[in-house]
Amino acid sequence: MPRFNINKRLDAVKPLFALGEYIKNSGIEQSLIELVQMRVSQLNGCAYCLDMHSKDARAGGETEQRLYVLQAWREAPFYSPRERAALAWCEAVTRLDPVHGVPDEVYEQARTEFSEEQLIDLNMAVIAINSWNRIAIPSRAEPGHYRASQH
Repeated sequence: MPRFNINKRLDAVKPLFALGEYIKNSGIEQSLIELVQMRVSQLNGCAYCLDMHSKDARAGGETEQRLYVLQAWREAPFYSPRERAALAWCEAVTRLDPVHGVPDEVYEQARTEFSEEQLIDLNMAVIAINSWNRIAIPSRAEPGHYRASQH
């Protein structure tokens, strides 16, 4: 059972909705954003967001195979260099090393695939999904009810 209903304080999350619109219009391909949202939600253990973004990814044409093995993306041959750079970036930003931050090699890999502006937008996408995870998990948002057409 949910602990609290964020719908009772929608003003509190309006900035996150605005950030989501910014990311959607940033020019970064939606399929890549969905993979990043899935991976961050895996790292954070957010069932609600995993349910939501797996449905959105499928509705956008993502394959079951790529979703099933996303957790092991480094070992799987079917992610592009750009996707690999984004996934490495989202993991590094989500798990920020307290001493070194994002490793130089992750930054360099990301910069070979993304312009500086795109990397900023990718970073904002990682920040946004981490924020949503930190709302959904403590509120005990229940997965299973989301429909891709709702997004």
